[in-house]
Parts: sequence; C-alpha cells; structure tokens
Amino acid sequence: MELIRDIYATKRAANRPLISFEFFTPKTEEGEGTLLEKTIPALAELKPDYCSVTYGAGGSTREKTLMLVDRIQKDHKLTAMAHLTCVGHTEAELGQILTQAKALRIRNILALRGDPPEGMAEFQKTEGGFEYSYQLVEFIKRMGGFSIGTAGFPEGHIACKEGKETDWARLKAKIDSGADFVITQLFFDNRDFFLFRDHMAGKLGVTVPIFPGILPILSAKQIKRFTALCGARIPAELLAKLEALGDDDEAVKAFGIDHATLQCEELLREGVPGLHLYTLNKTHSTTQIVKRLGLA
Repeated sequence: MELIRDIYATKRAANRPLISFEFFTPKTEEGEGTLLEKTIPALAELKPDYCSVTYGAGGSTREKTLMLVDRIQKDHKLTAMAHLTCVGHTEAELGQILTQAKALRIRNILALRGDPPEGMAEFQKTEGGFEYSYQLVEFIKRMGGFSIGTAGFPEGHIACKEGKETDWARLKAKIDSGADFVITQLFFDNRDFFLFRDHMAGKLGVTVPIFPGILPILSAKQIKRFTALCGARIPAELLAKLEALGDDDEAVKAFGIDHATLQCEELLREGVPGLHLYTLNKTHSTTQIVKRLGLA
C-alpha cells in the first residue's frame, strides 16, 4: 500500500484534491458487521484516496483498529491509515503495535496523544510510555517505514489553557519531529481554519499539507455533544438553524449535507490540499457531499 505523503504528491502534481474518509471502531459485533459488510463497501465505490480508522479511548480498540485497516486494504484495495495513541501503552508496547502494523503492510499512522479511558477525567502518562504526541511521532519516525500524520486544532486544543497560538506552536513541534501531514479537528466556520492555516504557514513556516476535517451534522443533539467534548465552536447562525429544526433529524441531516458541501466548496476554492470527511460510519451524507463536489 502507498504512503500517504506519496499519494498527496501525486494528487498535487495532478492539481487534484486528496479525499479521505474516517471510520470509528464499533463497540458491538453488529456494528462491526454493518461497517465491514455495508458501510465501507458503499463508500469504497467513491474511490477515496485513503481511509482511516480511529483508536478507542485509552487504547481500547488496538486489535480492532488494525483488523479494520487490514480488511480495508485487502478487501477493497484501498490504502488505509491506523490511528495510534500514547494512552495506556509503554514504549515497548507501542513498538510491538507498529511491528504488527508493518507485518500487515499498514504503512500509514496517525500519531495522537489520545483521550483518557472512560471514567478518567484527564490524561495520565503510562509509566514507560509517552506524555506528548510529538514523542510518539519521533518514535514512529525512528522505526522508519511509515508516513506519519498528526492532529491540528483550528480553534486550539481544549486542554491547552495558554491559548490557540501556543497550541499551534506545539503542532509545529510535532511536524518538526517527523509528521508528514496534518488532519484537523472538526470545525464549522471556515474562517477559523483559514486563520489557523495562514498562521502555520506564514508565521511558523509549515510546509506540510494541512487537511481540513469536515463533519456532516446528523442531529442537533449529537453535534452539541461532540463540540462540548472537543471544544469546537458552533457559530451562532448555525446554532439558530439547528434550534429551528429541533428534533427533526432528517431535516437536520439534509441541512448538514448542505452546510458541509458549502464549507468544502469554499475550502477547495481557497486551495486546501484535500478534504478529510468524518463519516461517523454512515454512508448517505458523505456520499452526497462527495458527489455534489464532483469528486466521486
């Protein structure tokens, strides 16, 4: 399978945006079966440049993450990326996971600090492990053979109390440690992304691609919960529209497709290198957005 940095270079040479889809690891066998038998096959027909699979809170889905990435690559001949977090792992254990990934021909890793396990309010370093994601990036880089991605936060990381520019400086450190590309957390106001991107490139001299992460809204309750957890802002105009639609999830879903499509259209006009779509393991919204953009 290809390295994502090489896929991006090919797309850039062709003046085409890179398109990627993200799946999360299901908690039930039924959810896993639906993802493998219905969701991934349906979205694979859109021919994304690669897919990624999340790593559960506290490193709780290690085996499922690697299994799903392996299935995507073998069954659908699509490049896939495994998320990997510092949480709950020693350096030796992380080395074993990466060795296993190599054996499965998984060549792309998204290196993250990660969320604490359920019931734990704050991140705690594992004895013998890493405290910061830049250390994981450095470790993967030393192992060699991987294209490494990392996460960026247009509005600043929720845990960074010093402000977003401090958080962005820390992202620069992750890139300098060996990350090839950045995928952002969800956001709903493109101005936040443009401010972030321009700061990274103009003030910090970052040259690696920064891919905006786009989340199609499926329900008002869900998006309020997501943003509360990650610290992203719901703009007042968007919030008013969601309040007006209330509990009509079908209407919210349709509006979410419209909003995400408009976001993507503007981002592409402004020269983003690609789009990373958070599918939430659903097909309809992602399919509609990609088709409306003419990128299927």
